[in-house]
Amino acid sequence: MSLEQELEASVNYTPIQRMRHSAAHVMAEAIQEIFPDARFAIGPAIEDGFYYDFDLPRALTPEDLPEIEQRMHNIIQGDHPFQYEQWSREKALEYFRARGQEYKVEIIEGLPDAEVGIYQQNTFLDLCRGPHVRKTGEIGPIKLMRVAGAYWRGDEHRPMLQRIYGTAWFTQEELEQYLWRLEEAQKRDHRKLGRELKLFVMSDDVGAGIPMFLPNGETLRHEMETYVRQAQEKYGYQHVWTSHLGRVRLYKTSRHWFTYRENMFPLMRDEQDISEDDAYLLKPMNCPHHIMLYKSQMHSYRELPIRYAEFATLYRYEKAGTLSGLTRVRSLTQDDAHVFMRPDQVQQEFDSAINLTQEVFETYGLTDYWVRLSLRDPEKSEEYIGNDEVWDVAETSLRSACETRGLRYEEGIGEAAFYGPKVDFMVRDALGREWQCSTIQLDFNQPENFELEYIGEDGQPHRPVIIHRAVTGSTERFMAMLIEHFAGAFPVWLAPVQATIIPIADRHHEYAHRVLAKLKAAGLRAEIDMRGDRMNAKIRDAQLQKIPYMLIVGDKEADAETVSVRLRTKVDLKAIPLDDFSTRVARIAHSKSHELWDEASTK
Repeated sequence: MSLEQELEASVNYTPIQRMRHSAAHVMAEAIQEIFPDARFAIGPAIEDGFYYDFDLPRALTPEDLPEIEQRMHNIIQGDHPFQYEQWSREKALEYFRARGQEYKVEIIEGLPDAEVGIYQQNTFLDLCRGPHVRKTGEIGPIKLMRVAGAYWRGDEHRPMLQRIYGTAWFTQEELEQYLWRLEEAQKRDHRKLGRELKLFVMSDDVGAGIPMFLPNGETLRHEMETYVRQAQEKYGYQHVWTSHLGRVRLYKTSRHWFTYRENMFPLMRDEQDISEDDAYLLKPMNCPHHIMLYKSQMHSYRELPIRYAEFATLYRYEKAGTLSGLTRVRSLTQDDAHVFMRPDQVQQEFDSAINLTQEVFETYGLTDYWVRLSLRDPEKSEEYIGNDEVWDVAETSLRSACETRGLRYEEGIGEAAFYGPKVDFMVRDALGREWQCSTIQLDFNQPENFELEYIGEDGQPHRPVIIHRAVTGSTERFMAMLIEHFAGAFPVWLAPVQATIIPIADRHHEYAHRVLAKLKAAGLRAEIDMRGDRMNAKIRDAQLQKIPYMLIVGDKEADAETVSVRLRTKVDLKAIPLDDFSTRVARIAHSKSHELWDEASTK
């Protein structure tokens, strides 16, 4: 968020944001007590907290935070009022220049107003629009979190400032719950679990943002993609395949070249003097390719809708600083689909896409989500293709489809794709964090760009409409969300290894292999732990690997054709007939249940 956006957002602060903004000012006062020559930048409220940027005579360390926090507590307990005044630009400039506050001077010089807002609490006076709480005593429990670097105005050519992040809540219970969520999030971090569960790796030699999947990770990917593929086929989608490359002229026609160029990999030329239009790009998106599949044949109105789907690898040249585990990568797989339809089919296809999305979410156990209707920003019309009339039709159609469907939605101005409005599904995971997963986009513009047609009932050519649709979006990002949502303890149907067989002694290996064959015949993914470690160590390792079932086999089990079952939850189910176990777990996996041991599965 730019400085101007921060200033504008402050006017609309909610009560908790107002309190957090006030806490930022208190933190600045504490810094001023420690460093009288400190220079101050900005200190807004942010999601779950606040920060303030400082130019200080020395680098801060985590060891500085307790002292700053204690001084903040003292100021809060002083119950000092926040006092507001309006100063003329000239008075404010004179005041801050005299004190060497160059960042405040720059902010004032960039403001168009004849007067500026000034807030003071206790000994600290700051340039600020507000709003604030009435007195420092109204600030709830606080906690300083960390120190980071931040360029002034986000410009790498400007001074590097020190940013202190903090959080503030109305009650101690809320603060403790927030700190627990942070601690739990660290435990669930998909990068950490990805290493521990042997799912994926990154290699500097391969390149930043290019994940590689180990056998466990590929099994997880395969199960995810197989399920969505089957679900899509049930809804009438045909799966296609398109190349990893495309000519520049294809993306110029789609207008991606002009709106997305900075995120595309550099050009590849057959010869040095080949034209730009004939050069190749690694494919950054699928829609132009699917459009060319549609355009390769003449279509009748009777054929529509035509639904193409593809699990396609895309390549996006994301900036190095934005890369993060599987959530932001340069090589990604997208469960992309495009529906080519008549204008009168928009509502039914939108409903179908919603049904598919909700069915997939329910299967994954994702029940907490909301919908954002992403619209263009009318103040930035230059960022979108197509005329106002086409956009009005598209936005009205999508809004009507949402309302007809009964979806509760929030409008996101400026969040539309450059070619059309869209509906984004914002999913909350087990810790309440939001992930943007599915999207349904309505497009009247690309059919115009590519001059797409179908022959109508009147025998004349007509222009189709396109829905761009992704159920889980990027496989990599969705996998990251699932890893963190389930903390690596996947439902049985997704678990890379569903059961590990632990023979007590070498003489039990033969029976262990018979058990393995039985489980595999039932369609289950199982393995034998043949290591020479003790049984308890093997059980502990399997639990750490989040394997759903540990099957201990010894003399008694071999004689009785049973397995002693331990769950990853440490529940001991004792001896169970091998046939009963394989049948029951196969049913649990097939039904995609989230239960480990569902008694109803045998009925």
